[in-house]
Amino acid sequence: MENNQEKSFEELIKELEQIVKSLENRDISLDDAVKNYTNGIQISKKCYEILNKNQELVALQMKENGLENFKE
Repeated sequence: MENNQEKSFEELIKELEQIVKSLENRDISLDDAVKNYTNGIQISKKCYEILNKNQELVALQMKENGLENFKE
């Protein structure tokens, strides 16, 4: 598996979707299920970090452009 640090958010989400499908498969062994679950947790953490970082960047840009109170 490629390092999660190098993957895009979209690639990570696709990988998470594959993990969920594998966990839903009743033919998966317990060991494989635990490995997939653990990998999914790590990917979820990375996705959260990416979202949080981008949220902070958007907030900073809005503040720098006087749009911090902007609402649709």
